[in-house]
Amino acid sequence: MKHLAKQLVEKQPVYEPGRPIEDVARELGLDLRSIIKLASNESPFGPSPMALEAAREALTNGHRYPDGNATHLKEKIAETLSLKPEQLVLGNGSNEIIELLGHAFLRKGDEAVMGKSAFIVYKLVTLLFEAVPVEVPLAGHRHDLRAMADRITDKTRMVFLPSPNNPTGTANEESEILAFARDLPPHVVFVFDEAYAEYLDSPPDLRPLIEEGRNVVCLRTFSKIYGLAALRIGYGYGSAEWAALLNRVRQPFNTNAVAQVAALAALDDRKFVSECRRRTREGKEQLERGLAAAGIEFVPSEGNFIMIKVGDGRAFFERMQREGVIVRPLDGYGLSEFVRVSIGTAAENERFVRTLESFKSSSD
Repeated sequence: MKHLAKQLVEKQPVYEPGRPIEDVARELGLDLRSIIKLASNESPFGPSPMALEAAREALTNGHRYPDGNATHLKEKIAETLSLKPEQLVLGNGSNEIIELLGHAFLRKGDEAVMGKSAFIVYKLVTLLFEAVPVEVPLAGHRHDLRAMADRITDKTRMVFLPSPNNPTGTANEESEILAFARDLPPHVVFVFDEAYAEYLDSPPDLRPLIEEGRNVVCLRTFSKIYGLAALRIGYGYGSAEWAALLNRVRQPFNTNAVAQVAALAALDDRKFVSECRRRTREGKEQLERGLAAAGIEFVPSEGNFIMIKVGDGRAFFERMQREGVIVRPLDGYGLSEFVRVSIGTAAENERFVRTLESFKSSSD
C-alpha cells in the first residue's frame, strides 16, 4: 500500500524504545527473572500504592467510558499548581501533548528550534507535520540558549526546551530560562518540558510567564517519579486560550479512566514521591561512585538516569544485554560513544556496576 500513503510517511523516522525484558529473554534465551532493565527512565520503585488501590477500584467500572474532560484530575492538578482547570490539557502521556501542539501550530515549511541531542520526539513530531526541525548543538551536553535564540527566524513557530534534558541529564538555570522565554518574539510558542521536574529540589517555575500572557506551554508526566508509565498519562498547562485550542484537536476519551483515577490518587501520595526522590538520589550517588572507581566518564545528571561514555555505545548495549542488563544506546541522538543508564534499585545498580567492572577487567 506504499503508493497510497503520503510521501512523508515513508520518510518518517521511527522511534526506538528501550527493549522490553520479555523480548530480550526470548531472543537470548535468558531467564526472565535474571534480567534488569535500566533503559527507559522508568521508576524502579513501582507505582504509588495509593494509585494502585484507586486503579483496581476503577477497573470494576471498565465497561463505562472515562470522563472526557478529566474533570477531577484537572481540578486536582490545578489546585496543586495554583492554576485554573481550564488552563490544563490531559494527554496519553505528555508525548500526545507534543503531537497536539503540532496539530495546532505547525504548518508545512514552519520551523521548530530544539537541541540537537534532546528528546527525539520533538523532531519526530516536527517532521510529521512537514515542518523543519532546526537542531542546535548542545554546549557541554547542556542546551545553549544563546545559540538557540540566534536560530530563531520569521519561520520559527515553536521552541522546545527540556530541563532536565533527556538523554544528557543536564539542566538550565531558572533565571536563564525565564530570560530566554521573555526574549522570544510573539509568533513563537515556547514548549518547556518538565518530565523530570519532580526529581529536582526546586524546579524552574514558568507560571509567571503564563500570567504575563506569553506563549508558554509546560509539559509534565506521571510516567516517571509517580511510577505510572504503563498507564500513559501526562498533562500540559498554559493559558486558557492555549488549552481551548488544543482541546479542539484532541481526540475524545484520550486518557482512560484507570489512568485518570490513578494519577489523581498519586498526587496525594506525597510520602511515596518524597521517598522515590530520596532513593533515586542515593541510587545515582551509588552509580556515580561505581563509575568513578571504574574510571568511566559520565555526565552529572539532574534526572533519574546517567549518560556514560563507553566508546562504542551500540556494542556496549549489545554486550550488556547478553549479560541480562538492558541499557539505552544513544546513536539515534548523535551520541554514539554514550549509553544512558536509568537509576535502578540498590541491587540493580550494584549489578550494573559489577557487570561493568567485569567488562573492564576482561579488556585490561
